[in-house]
Amino acid sequence: MPNLLSSFSWSDAPTTAYLDNLADNQRWSTWDSIERLCRGPEPWPDWLVTAAAAVDTDLGLLKSGKEADVSLLERAVPDDPAPSVVMAAKRYRSTERRLFHRDTGYTEGRRIRNSRDTRAVARKSSYGRTVEAGLWARAEWNALVTLHTAGVPVPYPVQIDGTEILMEFISDGDAAAPRLHQTRPSTAQLEQLFEQLREAMQTMARLGLVHGDLSPYNTLVSGIDDDEPRMVIIDVPQLVDLASNPYAFDFLHRDCTNMATWFTRAGLEVDGDDLLGEVLAHAW
Repeated sequence: MPNLLSSFSWSDAPTTAYLDNLADNQRWSTWDSIERLCRGPEPWPDWLVTAAAAVDTDLGLLKSGKEADVSLLERAVPDDPAPSVVMAAKRYRSTERRLFHRDTGYTEGRRIRNSRDTRAVARKSSYGRTVEAGLWARAEWNALVTLHTAGVPVPYPVQIDGTEILMEFISDGDAAAPRLHQTRPSTAQLEQLFEQLREAMQTMARLGLVHGDLSPYNTLVSGIDDDEPRMVIIDVPQLVDLASNPYAFDFLHRDCTNMATWFTRAGLEVDGDDLLGEVLAHAW
């Protein structure tokens, strides 16, 4: 499935939603129907649409992954051009392919409270896969809320409803922000981006957390053309605890190596082991 992140433009989004007869790709906003704890942390950003009269319009697939699909979703109030926002909708699958080929390592130390659910997940039954999808969605939601609250640059988490997470869509001008590996920053921009990365990883370490799958493919960059690059970390459902997960150090070492390798190839010499030491110095 093609990745449309780099090709979407705001001009592609519909400007109105239809009140009388919703199209197949539309629904009433789910904001009012979810529990309060399933909404993003306050204060809510100015761009967030919370009106009960809003309609959600699915604009199409952005990316198809092993565990979830990401689509663009516009939330707008019919016949009112002002309150409108485009968000990313991440929807975890429940029955297709197995989630995360290394999920045993990522979930080490996690517990499922319900014994029936534990057995179902272990058997990989249809119900178990549904439970597993919900667990991964909830894990990503909790990670996004925790990281955003701590100041780590992640998309703002708007809401979670079952296995669907709505979050801030990271744009770059009139188009989607590229992934780090797609950019060609100047030396000064590389230094800025690396400092943002180091600070983000150090903040996570102070929380006792490790991304676990950090790479130039799950970091987005906006503002390159304006000489004000902003790095945003995405895909955080596998966030692991440094204290309880026995593989956490190995995951962190791999994260540091992946990022150091890319920065070095891009023109900024970065030593992965040095980065690891700088991050661990902030742990706990």
